[in-house]
Amino acid sequence: QVQLVESGGGLVQAGGSLRLSCAASGMIFSVVAMAWYRQAPGKQRELVATISTGGTIKNYVDSVKGRFTISRDNAKKTVYLQMNSLKPEDTAVYYCNSVPSRPGNYWGQGTQVTVSS
Repeated sequence: QVQLVESGGGLVQAGGSLRLSCAASGMIFSVVAMAWYRQAPGKQRELVATISTGGTIKNYVDSVKGRFTISRDNAKKTVYLQMNSLKPEDTAVYYCNSVPSRPGNYWGQGTQVTVSS
């Protein structure tokens, strides 16, 4: 059974940094393109960053370009999101999933990121 467990969120001041992690199990991680998504209160979930199976191709939503970096370690079955220069508008619950996203167990509990001004 697939399980994705996000961690690393927290409360940080504007301009600060956080590193999110997502540990995968129950899937052949190395053959799945992965992504980070986020959902802010009252808003739809949005795609933040994607990474190819080998980690060489990365894409970002315009609002995080130059501030966030996605990476992966296939040996550890983990995908990361380094977030720098955080802004209050980055406040959201962050999730990892495949790209395109898959339903059910592919959505974990997420990790809350709160950026204070």
